Amino acid sequence: MRLLATWLVNALALLAIPYLMSSVQIDSFGTALVVAVVLGLVNTIIRPVVLILTLPATVLSLGLFIFVINGLMFWGVANVIDGFHVTGFWAAVGGALLYSVISWTLSTLLLQQKKDENA
Repeated sequence: MRLLATWLVNALALLAIPYLMSSVQIDSFGTALVVAVVLGLVNTIIRPVVLILTLPATVLSLGLFIFVINGLMFWGVANVIDGFHVTGFWAAVGGALLYSVISWTLSTLLLQQKKDENA
């Protein structure tokens, strides 16, 4: 159940991005659901390999190269999924950053554990 809730939160975060950045567009809620799944798979499978391969660049840039990697992953998914449009690389970096912040915020607010009830 928590996986489904996380998936919906990520789709809602994706739907919020076009309201904050005109360079990222999502055609429908269904597209946002598909993009959320594909981004999750890319971040689970491909991103760790890319992070290891680019470790020297990441260390030299004091970790800032991770923003480039996140942007490339976001842009790559936009190129694969119809209905998800990102105008360029820097828009993808900004969109990935916004997606991370919005998704984290929504997850924290909506999916927090009920610690008070268990105590």
